[in-house]
This record gives sequence, C-alpha cells and structure tokens, in this order.
Amino acid sequence: MRKRTMTVAVAVAAAGIGLVTVVPSNAAPATTAPARTVGPPRASAAPVPSRIAVHFDLAAGQLPENIALGPNGTAYVTFAAARQVAAVTPSGGTRILATLPAPADGGVNTPVLAFALTTGIVRMSDGTVYFLYASGEADSTGLYRLRPGGAPHRIAALPADGLPNGLAFDARTRRFYLTDSVLGTISTVPLEGGRAEVWSSAPQLAAAGFLGANGIKVRADAIWATNLDHGTLLRIPVRHGRPGPVRVAATGLVGIDDFDFAGVGDEQIIATLNGPNTVVSIDAAGRSRTLMTAADGLQNPTSVAVRGRTVYVLSAAYTTGVDPNLALATLPLR
Repeated sequence: MRKRTMTVAVAVAAAGIGLVTVVPSNAAPATTAPARTVGPPRASAAPVPSRIAVHFDLAAGQLPENIALGPNGTAYVTFAAARQVAAVTPSGGTRILATLPAPADGGVNTPVLAFALTTGIVRMSDGTVYFLYASGEADSTGLYRLRPGGAPHRIAALPADGLPNGLAFDARTRRFYLTDSVLGTISTVPLEGGRAEVWSSAPQLAAAGFLGANGIKVRADAIWATNLDHGTLLRIPVRHGRPGPVRVAATGLVGIDDFDFAGVGDEQIIATLNGPNTVVSIDAAGRSRTLMTAADGLQNPTSVAVRGRTVYVLSAAYTTGVDPNLALATLPLR
C-alpha cells in the first residue's frame, strides 16, 4: 500500500466502492545492527522478460493486494476495495471465492485508508485459505479461514484501530505472523485460531506518517518484514519463540510493500516498490537492482510471489488509476 491519496483514487476508480493501545511486546528491548545503506535501485543491465497475464476490473474494486500460489500455478489473491478473495487460474480466469460484508459505516473508520479491505493471504496444502480483513469495526476486523467450497469464518479478532496487512505462516510452530501497518506491530495467532498476541512492537516497525510494517515472511529462524514509510527491509531472529534484535537488512527502498525469496537461501529477495512502480532484486549485502518498471506494465505493484524462476507480480493501480493486473516475469539464470 502506498500514499494517502490512495483513498481518493480508490473512491473514484471503484465508482462508489469504499487501505487501541498497543499490547506490550514480550520482546526484549530491541537493538539494531548497523544498516547497510544503499542508494536508489540501480537499473538492470538486462530487464527480465515479462508480460501482463491478467487484467482486473478497476471499476469493480478488483485492486489486487496480496498473493499466494497454489500447486498448479493458480494465484489466490485478495481484491482490496471489493473486500474479496479470488482464484486466478493460469489461463487467466478469475473466480471469486468470498466477499466480506461491508461495515455498517461503509468502512470510513478503517484507520488511515478510510475504506474496508482484504489484505494478506496464505494458502495451505489442503486448499484452505487464510486472509486478513481490516474494516475499522471490532466485530469483523481479523484473521479469517476459508475452506474449499465453504464460507469465510473469523478465527481471530484483531484491533479495529489497526490495519492488519501482511500475513505469513510458520509450519514448524503452526503459527501465523501478521503485520499491522498502523500500530507498527507483528502479532502471532495459532493455526487453530484464538487470541492474537503481539510478538514485536520494535520501533523499526512503526509508521512515520502513513504505514509502517507491511510485507512479512518466515525464513529459517527469522521473521522478515518491510517498513513502507522507512523504505527498509528488516530481519528479526526468532530465539526460543521470542524476537531477537532487529537487523535492518536493506535501506533506500522507497515505497517497499511486499517481497519474496528467490532460491533456497536468503541471498536474493524480490520486492515491490509501490509508488515508484518498480520491482527490485535485493542481494545479501542489501544492494538492490531494478528488474521491472512501469514500462513492463506495473501500476503500483503491491505483492510478489516467486516459484522457480517465475515471478508473479500484482499491481493494484491505487494511485495510477489505470489497469490493475497480474504480471509474470522470468528471472535470469544465476
């Protein structure tokens, strides 16, 4: 998610369709390792081959916010302004799996963005989908489960004065990790649902005027997250279930939203930069290189998923107001 003007853009483009006190973290006082300061993303010597695979319906609020991949290449996405979860097949067909009810106030009390929206999504091997909904209402904001052929069911309530955004799952501990971009926290919820607990409220997760902690992934013994306002990529080690010191893994990533890992380690990360309409590769030293730009059809890219050498990129067109889409790109051989 990007700038405050997003709300106006969504209201116009979607034709009438409407992005608490923090619980003390159980973390030890956070310390920050020195950041590797990098400049703006460098232009790629050879842009990756890419194409627009699917165009979504802007007027219907099909502004894709987050993505999870199924085994056959189907992309499970959240359509933010439409409050929907959908499956997009490799052939380009789009099937709506669920639509969340609009809040009684239309979503105007959703913090910062002033419209209700579906955000982070995770798909399990049995086809069950979990996703986040931010509505500004206590009785609907939370983490939802959607079984194949079923209806969405909230399994954990989340603070209505926050904005749950990124969602990840740790299979080893059977727990979800989720970011709140307004409260500046990472919380956990058991797979079976229940009470959400703040795992970290480290200052590096806080917003600085708009949205803070955003994308999130679990990798080995660490939680990785982005901070949109600060343009940073963060790594937080997990030590006996608790957060260790925050390390700023990369800086200078203006408008960073979501990200994914390419390969088996953490030596290459692919990230979306929302406002700059850019997808970048970040190496282990924190250096970034541009892979895709608006010339490739990017329209406020929000999320990315990597499978093998194929990169799936969603663009929500929040502020461009043109052509929300799904783009596919091929990473170069390393």
